[in-house]
Amino acid sequence: MSVANKIMIHEPVLLETILYYFSPNSGDNFIDATAGEGGHTIPLAQKIAPQGRVLAVDRDPSQIQNLKKIAPKNVIVQHGNFGQLKEIAVRNSFYAPKGILFDLGFSSWHIEQSGRGFSFQKNEPLDMRFDYTDKSILTARELVNTASAKKLESILTEYGEEKFAERIVKEILKTRSREKIETTGDLVNIVAKVKNFGGRINPATRTFQALRMAVNNELANIQEGINCAMDILLPQGMVAVITFHSLEDRLVKNLFKLKEAEGVGKRVNKKVIRPDYKEAMRNPRSRSAKLRIFSKYNEM
Repeated sequence: MSVANKIMIHEPVLLETILYYFSPNSGDNFIDATAGEGGHTIPLAQKIAPQGRVLAVDRDPSQIQNLKKIAPKNVIVQHGNFGQLKEIAVRNSFYAPKGILFDLGFSSWHIEQSGRGFSFQKNEPLDMRFDYTDKSILTARELVNTASAKKLESILTEYGEEKFAERIVKEILKTRSREKIETTGDLVNIVAKVKNFGGRINPATRTFQALRMAVNNELANIQEGINCAMDILLPQGMVAVITFHSLEDRLVKNLFKLKEAEGVGKRVNKKVIRPDYKEAMRNPRSRSAKLRIFSKYNEM
């Protein structure tokens, strides 16, 4: 098995749709703000070679290391938070891209290989940081062991839309008064005391989502990232955002509506674009994906 095959375990979501709307041609420039394993980056780079370039940004240093091994020569691979996308683009003299992509899902690599506690199906340390080198970010372990009841309940309610937030937090406080909550297994056991296991969706899903979003400040970064994208985008260029749950989608929808009202550009699709039946069957991860696209007006 080649290095590329070993690394590229992530099938890109809505790839053909992205390529259709971005319409990449030789000499065009694009930004993949969530490059990950290169699932969207590499096809874009191949379409625009040799003159065109892709600025591939990712917050996870491990993903950056992997991508550097397989990226074509016309890809500039940069470690960074897309909340600072404008700064990253300026630092790399990367101006006026034709399209900017945000794929807000976290990859199968994070679940299966990162060892950072993103999945409730493995017993791993409760970390959940995409950028594990950033010591200023509180880990999920630090949050559940030190945050106040009010703070934890707010996190579970706001980011997880968890109806049982108050009861889960009470169980967290009861547990941590006796011992540290160290692993995903510890957290799953706490949730299990409040919510019955059974059915299609694991009862711990919302708790894990909420903590991951809080740890990585995801909603604020999405807003900052899209604002940056609008600033640096080529006139008539497009911003495409793939979301995977209602909180993200609602935020993107409202941001695009606001930008349209401000006269920045227009929404290309007012109804979300979803994967077709074939893609959903081939790639189960894609089933909850929603794509929204915004086109910037010519500058006056």
